[in-house]
Order: sequence, then structure tokens, then C-alpha cells
Amino acid sequence: MSIEWPRLRSTWLVVSCMAILTLAAVLLNGARAQSVFERMVVPGPLTKGHAEVEKNCEKCHAALDKAAQSGLCLVCHKEVASDRQQRRGFHGLRTDARTGECKSCHTDHKGRDFNIAPLDRETFNHAFTNFQLKGAHTSAPCSGCHKPAVKMRAAPSRCIDCHKPSDPHKGRLGEQCDGCHNEEAWRTTKPFDHAKTRFPLIGAHVKATCAACHVGEHYKGIATTCVACHGMQDTHKGRYGTKCETCHSPSTWTTVQFDHAKTTKFPLRFAHTKVKCDGCHTGDLYRDKLSTSCVSCHRSNDPHKGQLGDKCAQCHNERGWRQRVQFDHDLTRFPLVGRHATVTCEECHRTPSFKDAPRACSACHVDRHHAGRFGTACALCHSPAGWARWRFDHDRQTQFALTGAHKGLDCHACHREKAGTKASGPRTCFNCHANDDVHQGSFGRTCEPCHSTASFKHAGIRR
Repeated sequence: MSIEWPRLRSTWLVVSCMAILTLAAVLLNGARAQSVFERMVVPGPLTKGHAEVEKNCEKCHAALDKAAQSGLCLVCHKEVASDRQQRRGFHGLRTDARTGECKSCHTDHKGRDFNIAPLDRETFNHAFTNFQLKGAHTSAPCSGCHKPAVKMRAAPSRCIDCHKPSDPHKGRLGEQCDGCHNEEAWRTTKPFDHAKTRFPLIGAHVKATCAACHVGEHYKGIATTCVACHGMQDTHKGRYGTKCETCHSPSTWTTVQFDHAKTTKFPLRFAHTKVKCDGCHTGDLYRDKLSTSCVSCHRSNDPHKGQLGDKCAQCHNERGWRQRVQFDHDLTRFPLVGRHATVTCEECHRTPSFKDAPRACSACHVDRHHAGRFGTACALCHSPAGWARWRFDHDRQTQFALTGAHKGLDCHACHREKAGTKASGPRTCFNCHANDDVHQGSFGRTCEPCHSTASFKHAGIRR
């Protein structure tokens, strides 16, 4: 005992000194002393993922505060912190993973090759992720989506990410596979709701095949205009523009539903309703301004050859071009009366204009009987009832009343000169009977003192 005691006493003194120094360090600087102490009692090496912080214990541990450890974990693992805050992913959907301490599942200091995130793939509930397994996905192996050396959370969630190699469309239909396919069976397609697109299918389009419009299975950038698909069927050859829907509808391409009365300034009535569009619209509908005048279409059918002008509607109507003319000539300055009512229009209207038709009788009726001796005022004697009928009252309309033998004389017996000349209207006996004067001028030129219109002979001498 006397030999062992000094050595034991020395050992005790060393341990005591170390304890005193450690306690003093704790009292003076608790955080620094704890770090030193923890380094002295570290339980084992960290996993490979944490190896770089193995010498910095404060990265994961807070001195004298075990509850702060999870907070330090989330400082580095920001994705997990975000999942817990937003309640998404495994750490946000599962209650114990969202509220529990990290170390309850993830322990370290077990060596470099230790799996710090043990996961039983056979019993793992995929419902606690952002991608629930449904249909055929429930029997798919984990390795089909989760590749080696890739974080579980980084597994793809879009159809195209996994099924792109087996895409029979070669990407031509875009990347929204779930628009047609479902998770029950990849080869079973569900009806595509075209109404949710910019081009709802109505009428005959409902029965059209996808390939009829989506040539080569191209779905993006497809034109929605009629002419894009029906351009080759355009019987108008592009003359009516590209707004096919103005006349046609998706129900049937051959049925035209164009309201000419509401859309244009030329309502179609009577015979015009039966005329085909090309009958009037012979040129480009949107470039060539189509005239609405009758003559623009009916010029070739004009039997008047333009002599009656271009205001066809004054005589003709839309019920029938060849129907009887319904022009009221009485509304003009020359009402048609008597035999004028039976004369054809061209007899008087001999030029394309209506207004220049003459109103004087002599303009139409050549004076072959009077040779112009009575001037152009034919209406003084003649009437429209008949040219051979005349009704001139010499007693009232002139200053030379016809009495006795004068009543039976022909007009030309006295009126031998043209109207307007000085000798056109003889008013004395001598003017006509100078050659019959048996007195040879001995009694002067005043015949009426002895003679009368009843008889020029001396038997009629007045006593």
C-alpha cells in the first residue's frame, strides 16, 4: 500500500485538475467549453452527406439546447423546410414528419456508409407525396420513376418525363398527355373535350377525324379559319375572300345562309332570289365594287340597246324583266293620250336619254301634207286621237271668219305660203280674186261693197 499510494494520488490530482479546468471553462464560456467537450465525446463519424461539417458541431448542435437541433437541420435542408411550411411533399403531408424532431427519423454518427434516411419501399405510402399512385402506377416498380443517385423528391411528375421514349406521336401532340390518356391504361384514350379549346366542334365537325385537320398530328398553331381546311373545296376560287362563315355554316357546307337584305344594301326580292351568287358576283367579292344598278347586270339583255337610258327601274320591276312596262307617262311633261298610248317607247325616245325626247308634233310627225305652210303648232288643228282629224275654228281663232263659199274651200286655196311670211294669211278679196276681176281694177280692190261671199257674180250686187 505504501508503494501504490503515491501513484494513485498523482493520477487523482491530474483528473481533479482537468475537472476543475473544465468546470472553470464552462463557467467562463459555456458555448466554447461545450464545443470542446462535445469534440472529446463525439459518438462516431458522420454519414458521407454530412462529412464536410464533421469538425463544425455547431452546424447541427446548439450548446445546452437540444430543441434547437431540428431548426439547424432545416437551415441547410431548405427544400424540406419549404415542404413543411407549405404542407406539400412527404415532410409536409405526413403529420409526424411535419411536426416531429428530425433526429427521430434521421440519426447520424453511424459511419460514412450509414443510410441516414431509411425508407421501406414495400410499405411506403405514396399518398404522402405530391404524386399519388393511381391505376397502372400502383403496380409500377419504384425504379421506373426513381433513378439511382437522384433524390426521391426529384422524381418526374409529368407523363412525358417517363413515357417520352414510348410516345408514338414523337412529340407532335405536345406534352399534355393527360388530355387524351389516363392512368388506368396508356393505350386507352379518353374522349378529348374539344369544347375547351379555341375551336369547339359543332355541326359536321363533330364527325370529322382528328387527322383531317391535324395533319401529321400537329396540334399547336393549327389555323381555325374555314379556308385553312376547305380552301381546296372553294368553288369560288378565292373570289369571295376567306370569310366563309358569312355564307356557310358548320352544319352543312352546301347550304348557304347569307342574309342579303341585312348584310348588304341590295335586298333580293322576287326573281332576284332565284339567281345564283355568281350570276352577279362575277369578279372578286371584296375587291370589285359591284354596282347595284339594273343595267350593270342586264345591259346585254337590253332590247332598247341603251336608247332609253340606264334607269331601268322606271319601267321594269324585279317580278319579271319581260313583264309589261308599268311606267306612268302621265307623271312626265308629256302625258300619253289618244293614239300616243299605243306607240312604242323607242318611237319617241330614240337616244339613250329620256329627257331629250322632243315634245313638238313636228319632231315625230313629218308634215307631208301642208309642206310647212302652217308652221309647227300642229295641235292647233290636229289632236292625238287621230292625225286625219282636225278641229280648227277659223271664225274664233283668226280675224277672218269663213262665210258663204269660203266654208267649203281647202285650206291651201288661201294659205299658199309658209307660215311666218307676209303673205301667209290673205285677208282681202283682192288677194285671192285678183285674177277673177272682170273690172280689171276699174272699181278698185274693195270687192265687198258689191259682192258677197255667197256669190261673186253681179247678181249679188248690192243696190
